[in-house]
Amino acid sequence: MTAVQRFRETALLTVAEMYRADSLAIEGGVPGLTLMENAGRAIAERIMARWPSQETVILCGPGNNGGDGFVVARLLSEQGWPVRVVSLVARSAFKGDAQANAERWDGPFVEASGAADLGEATLVLDALFGAGLSKDVEGVAAELLSAAKGRTVVAVDVPSGVHGDTGAVLGVAAEAALTVTFFRKKPGHLLMPGRSLCGEVCVADIGIPDTVLESIAPQQVENGPDLWKEDLRWPGPGDHKYSRGYALVVGGPVLTGAARLAARAAQRAGAGAVGLAAPVDAQTIYKVSLESVMIQPFRDTASLRDLVENEKLDAVLMGPGAGLVTATRERASMALRSARAAVLDADALSVYEGAPDLLFDSVRGPVILTPHEGEFCRLFPDLSGGRLLRVRAAAARSNCVILLKGFDTTIAAPDGRLAINRNAPPDLATAGAGDVLAGIVVALMAQGLEPFLAACAGCWIHGAAAAKFGPGLIAEDLVELIPAVLRDLRNG
Repeated sequence: MTAVQRFRETALLTVAEMYRADSLAIEGGVPGLTLMENAGRAIAERIMARWPSQETVILCGPGNNGGDGFVVARLLSEQGWPVRVVSLVARSAFKGDAQANAERWDGPFVEASGAADLGEATLVLDALFGAGLSKDVEGVAAELLSAAKGRTVVAVDVPSGVHGDTGAVLGVAAEAALTVTFFRKKPGHLLMPGRSLCGEVCVADIGIPDTVLESIAPQQVENGPDLWKEDLRWPGPGDHKYSRGYALVVGGPVLTGAARLAARAAQRAGAGAVGLAAPVDAQTIYKVSLESVMIQPFRDTASLRDLVENEKLDAVLMGPGAGLVTATRERASMALRSARAAVLDADALSVYEGAPDLLFDSVRGPVILTPHEGEFCRLFPDLSGGRLLRVRAAAARSNCVILLKGFDTTIAAPDGRLAINRNAPPDLATAGAGDVLAGIVVALMAQGLEPFLAACAGCWIHGAAAAKFGPGLIAEDLVELIPAVLRDLRNG
């Protein structure tokens, strides 16, 4: 499977791209009415597989989502479910395929007037609005969604009120137990806060052929092993420590734990050799706590340059525990200008606040920046809008891969590729977890992964390690769980 094929296998479609997929399928001979029937059937089957027959209300909006809702109403009713349709518009107001399905429904139907329309229903199908909603949910629609709280909600495509591209909530949205979407997920299924409202997300095949992706060429994907597993490097019989990748972590003079965590993580993530550049005054603590890491003392930027320019070195990590001082900026800029593969994290990002162009202008080789939201805003204070828009713009401006950390970590490359990670548990909100992530990523770069895939793989491995541990997780635990995750990946 080629890299392009792997990227499209788990592609995320923007709202505009999904509209295009529908259009291409119809142009290719798949009737729109068939797509709608297949969508409704997929939803009804998943509802019946999960819940017993119960009083159900179908909330229908004026567009194709409403048409899907009528199909579900008809199919559930045929199976004996007690179903009512509550519509935002009169039956005569529907158009095209939605109108055809509205006319096929001969069961209870009322035009929405408010929260009381839900009655005693225990299951609510939210077919009000689709992923392309562009204004706040208000009025009767907002009342209906608010009244759905405490009931089982199933959402068609996305929970109404959640924007499919950004995950933003426009006004109000009901929390779904199940969201059924079609063909491919959308970014809003993975981005917060929309992700927290989707519940379980099922992707249904409704008859759109995969060949439409050739015309659409989506540039965003859900991060996972299918994207990068084939590029991981495993040791072979002819390898030695340097052929497996030599990574250098630059340590700080005071907060030494950050660099030590990163170095341990780099070792566990497969780098054959890991060095730690230690300020001379702090070298002792590094030496006594890192037995198999090569401790290399330095006095100043000039002596650190000698370590960075070592011909055996494959990748360097700057930032963990480095300190918010001028020297950190000088040393980070030096490392960037060396053209070595580099990861900049933590203090090596914040020291460029007010002067981000100094960082960007220093880039000569492959670079990954790993900011959290606060550090991102220090480097890109003028960028606004949705998370995808901002991260893509930052990658293009900096000519670096950007790994924006968070519950919905987003990774973007300068060429427009973007991945959203979703396997990281909330337990990762613990001190030192970011240092471990940086160590994993620099190890993967040292082993030869190109920056975008190294960032994606490192992020997923980090999340998988955390998920193996669960509650009580601390950063040291993450380091020791990396080999188990790698073992799972190697064994398939």
